[in-house]
Amino acid sequence: MSPDLIPLDYATLRVLWWLILGVLLIGFGVLGGADLGVGALLPFVAKHDAERRVAINAIGPTWEGNQVWFVLGGGAVFAAWPQVYAAAFSVFYSVMLVLLLALILRPVGFEYRNKLRNATWRAVWDGGLLIGGGVPAFLFGVAVGNLLQGVPFRLDDTMRLTYEGSILGLLNPFALLCGLVSLSMLVMHGAMFLVMKTNGPVRERARTAVRWSSCVLIMLFGFGGVCVLFWIKGYVITGAIDPGGPSDPLAKTVTRSLGAWYTIYAEHGWLLAAPGMGFGGAIFGFILATFRRGLVGIWFTGASVAGVIATAGISMFPFILPSRAHPQSSLTVWDASSSPLTLFMMLAAVIVLMPAVLIYTGWVIRLMRGKVDEKYVRENADALY
Repeated sequence: MSPDLIPLDYATLRVLWWLILGVLLIGFGVLGGADLGVGALLPFVAKHDAERRVAINAIGPTWEGNQVWFVLGGGAVFAAWPQVYAAAFSVFYSVMLVLLLALILRPVGFEYRNKLRNATWRAVWDGGLLIGGGVPAFLFGVAVGNLLQGVPFRLDDTMRLTYEGSILGLLNPFALLCGLVSLSMLVMHGAMFLVMKTNGPVRERARTAVRWSSCVLIMLFGFGGVCVLFWIKGYVITGAIDPGGPSDPLAKTVTRSLGAWYTIYAEHGWLLAAPGMGFGGAIFGFILATFRRGLVGIWFTGASVAGVIATAGISMFPFILPSRAHPQSSLTVWDASSSPLTLFMMLAAVIVLMPAVLIYTGWVIRLMRGKVDEKYVRENADALY
């Protein structure tokens, strides 16, 4: 296809793919995030084997499908912003290795836990599910915290990347704060899922977990916003940049300044709806958990997850991977994307396939609706996790 036949300009295609990436990450946060939250909560909401099987089988029918959103998000970065993909894997290599090892424990834990009727055997795999839920939930936030500060890398004239940091540098105080925001957010959402999906003691402990984690999220999310305003320098493109121009990260000039991540909200006040969803969803989640309204509450905790994720993305726009060591090397929506033809062909595929993914996901959730309790687990002991 000739580039002249593409009906959308380059800048529009770039923004559309930034939005698609946001949708995929929010989709994983809302759907897969509930699974991670349940894993992180497992030893706290379930005190013996029967209760743990209740919690595990609450997410059992859907956890594999929900991971597709994470894979799609990674694929979107690879195809739409190959420079970002390459740089991120270089910069976050050690963190991604730990993340991958933790995620590997999840399917193994699900599949092997019920192979033997042995308490020690099952306790080991329960520990794997705890690590596979809590560690990724925390590390996702650590990664975002580093993005908001900028990552110490630079590009030379041949676009070769040099990383100037270390794994300990990635575990800085603000990044750890963001990790706790992410963990509390997904624990809240996972606990609300258990309120909706289970009965008995597991549900009651999950209600308590929603209330505690929502309070923690509100406080940490608010404190994080204060840190970003007064202590964390954001990034601003100061020179001319053509949103429809060729991808060349070194062709722009960038400066760092306090409060820069708030600029977009001053220019477009309606975008404050994103942090408003983050706070409001958590507040209503607390209230609805108190009254055992899990079916309604899951929508509000999901909105909170979406709002927190959207807040980070909107605040950084158009930056995707800022560079603290050499701000000019920062990768943005405007200068790190694939070609117009690549973006358009992938957009056509998304238009065709995304509705199918959404319809299938909705069908599975509807098909697997209903409560899980100890009686159900006993009656189907050999067919469940």
